[in-house]
Amino acid sequence: MDLHHASRIETLARLGFAARGLVYCLVGGLAVLAAIGVGGSTGGSRSALLVVLEQPFGAALLAAVGAGLVCFAAWRITSAVTDADGRGDSAKGRGVRALQALSGVVYLGLAGTAIGLAAGRGGGGGGEDQAAQDWTAWALAQPLGRWAIAAIGFGVVAGGFGYGWKAWRGDVTKRLSVPPDAMGWVTAVGRAGYAARGVTFLLIGGFLALAAWRADSEEVRGLGGALQALRAQPYGWVLLGLTAAGLFAFGLFGFVQARYRRIDAPDLDDARAALRKVV
Repeated sequence: MDLHHASRIETLARLGFAARGLVYCLVGGLAVLAAIGVGGSTGGSRSALLVVLEQPFGAALLAAVGAGLVCFAAWRITSAVTDADGRGDSAKGRGVRALQALSGVVYLGLAGTAIGLAAGRGGGGGGEDQAAQDWTAWALAQPLGRWAIAAIGFGVVAGGFGYGWKAWRGDVTKRLSVPPDAMGWVTAVGRAGYAARGVTFLLIGGFLALAAWRADSEEVRGLGGALQALRAQPYGWVLLGLTAAGLFAFGLFGFVQARYRRIDAPDLDDARAALRKVV
């Protein structure tokens, strides 16, 4: 493969990991502040983007974050289609690659939100929860819609258990080339981050399954709604604080990935051929 093209793809991927890391740092940091009662918010990714917008040169910063998220989405989709991470064609491998592609679509939507806010559009609205409820309401109105929402919900719950397993027993540094003297703290940060993601995925998936059971889109919650649900529990500020700190850790882990992840850039001709097979 052309080394110049490989370098460009690798740079795109690294910028993407950094952008995702920044978003999670903002979400986690704001939620930590909310948990200890000194401001902050539990509004999820969109609220975090709005905080960026409020800063000096916020529109330019937010546009840069949006561009970075586009890079991450492009890498996830390309990686899924070309199997750049070597997941293979087994049932498990195809499942992981499908989730990578879905993740790419989700982050492409978040990138669109960031760029829209930077351009002065989309400042109002009901946020992540409302958006999730709107598309769930549409899906529920379709033939077999309840079954589709239930399947998505259980899939997200399964992803939550997967993240929990990775936090407990998995090798979070498997795809990283981290210096030996940094391995200890990188592993700790990665485990904390995956544990927090597991908690939020379990909650979001549970809300989706409940919406399917009750045929009520109002039950659905996004990331912000999941954090608010934690806060509403007994000793909720503790639960929220721990989960928020974990999300902040996952953001830091994103910067580690941006620097140290091993990225095998796919051949562009192979990528085009694989995309033609998909479409």
